[in-house]
Amino acid sequence: LEGGQTATLTAFADAADRPIPDGIEWPEQREYPSSTGPDELFEPAMRRFVVKRDEFSTVIAGYPWFLDWGRDTLIALRGLVVGNFRPEAEAIIRQFALFERNGTIPNMIRGLDDANRDTSDAPLYLIVATRDYVDAAGSAAILDADCGGRTLRNVLVSIVENYRRGTPNGIVMDSDSALIFSPSHFTWMDTNFPAGTPREGYPVEIQALWFAALDFLGREEPEYRKLSRRVAASIERYFFQLPGRCSDCLHARRGVPARAAVPDDHIRPNQLLAVTLGAVTDPAKCRLILTNSEELLVPGGIRSLADRPVACRLPVERNGVLLNDPEHPYRGRYCGPEDTSRKVAYHNGTVWSWPFPAYCEALYRLGGEPVRKRALAILMSAAGYFETGVIGQLPEVADGDAPHRQGGCPAQAWSGSEFFRVYELLKRSL
Repeated sequence: LEGGQTATLTAFADAADRPIPDGIEWPEQREYPSSTGPDELFEPAMRRFVVKRDEFSTVIAGYPWFLDWGRDTLIALRGLVVGNFRPEAEAIIRQFALFERNGTIPNMIRGLDDANRDTSDAPLYLIVATRDYVDAAGSAAILDADCGGRTLRNVLVSIVENYRRGTPNGIVMDSDSALIFSPSHFTWMDTNFPAGTPREGYPVEIQALWFAALDFLGREEPEYRKLSRRVAASIERYFFQLPGRCSDCLHARRGVPARAAVPDDHIRPNQLLAVTLGAVTDPAKCRLILTNSEELLVPGGIRSLADRPVACRLPVERNGVLLNDPEHPYRGRYCGPEDTSRKVAYHNGTVWSWPFPAYCEALYRLGGEPVRKRALAILMSAAGYFETGVIGQLPEVADGDAPHRQGGCPAQAWSGSEFFRVYELLKRSL
């Protein structure tokens, strides 16, 4: 609204049985035809999330209550670069490059307030999204783009170098293994109220993103390519110490090297990124990751934790009260009071939409053409979500237990973007 203007919002329940007030026009009712497929949904579904921020662009993480978050935006960006969003994708990359400071990217942005930089994955996702943009465009010209007096290349190198020597917020490379230490609650499993998913140490997806970032920058700098090989070797050495498991996290306090960290036996979907980003290539280890992840699958989504006992106990407490069962931390219902129930379940059994396509991508990357149709069929099990809730969109979460009731944000950017990214990958192989 302009200054001095007013507007009136009128809402009715059971509106069909009431007379229409003067001056009110009902909006046109729209439904997607039953024949609508992912190709027709992609652009209108994602267009609603891309918005202007200053001279560039950003992504609203979800409707109705999210703003533009660093991690969510940069994960969503990976899907935008494969569609008809190339100019917007470049603007988003340059916008977040402007935010980079000492290797950090904002985790949450409130207007002009970008002080919350408690994320170890967002800076790495900026590099991976840039890699995806370069590969989709067939040109590395964007690396020379001006980002506030620095080139994008300078910004990406700043992230890597600050990770190597240590960022102001506590992210640092373990010099012995070349793996990245992440403070507690710096990953996408970042509930703080209470500490619903303790993952301080060396989370597996951070190592996979670190590998991918180094591998991409290694196209121009041999030192980074060499370092990426060290990271891959350390992942295979330290994350497969437990029989039949790829550990989700090597738990350690700051300063403890990866070789002395405690590997957990929690089955989570984060391990899939080690396959999809190329950090783990040994076929036997890739099959192990896929087999364990199958335990997490539900139609159209993937649980954040397997429903089974664990030996690595991670108690969650608030004000001295134990909120979880450390020996069986799975929670199948995302409900109840936020601080004592929903946050405890959020990453401990709740189904998520955005990591689900990674299973389909990992299956295809390991099995190739013989499993492409199976991977595509599993991905398309998300059709039920597109046809319920917010039509044409994917939700943030659902219950881990049947009937998998939708919850959280009903229209989430990275949920849709990851679906369409992997759909394009599998479709191109038809």
